[in-house]
Amino acid sequence: MYNLEEIKNLISMLEDSSLSVLEVQSGDNKVRLEKASQGASVVSFANNNPVVAAPEAAADTEAAAAPAAADTGKAIKAPIVGVFYVAPSPDADPYVSVGKRVKKGDVVCIIEAMKCMNEIQAEEDGEIVAVLANNGDLVEYGQPLFSIK
Repeated sequence: MYNLEEIKNLISMLEDSSLSVLEVQSGDNKVRLEKASQGASVVSFANNNPVVAAPEAAADTEAAAAPAAADTGKAIKAPIVGVFYVAPSPDADPYVSVGKRVKKGDVVCIIEAMKCMNEIQAEEDGEIVAVLANNGDLVEYGQPLFSIK
């Protein structure tokens, strides 16, 4: 198994390079690193338990966004880890935007996980008051994506 210092060195090497993926295998131990938005690195081990190492600036941004979501309404949270998309394709209009009324079951975004596009639906009727993630961001399980009132 790789120790924390070795993993930190691999992350540093990946961030300093033009590579988007780095996969290292030593015997039965395998580590795969992928560059994600805002400088975060996704680390997955051979046992498929993912770990996300994000820079401190990104953590501060998420912490600042969470209280804002609580003040403006109920959060629609990410049910899975993946890449957040606001529209079905790059040239299409977003599913929702601030001020749009949605009904329970309306698709509000897509989260891509393991090459599968997962439509995320509104859990209740309401109005979108904030979009809390950026298109193309890597989102974590439970991360607020929208605020609905």
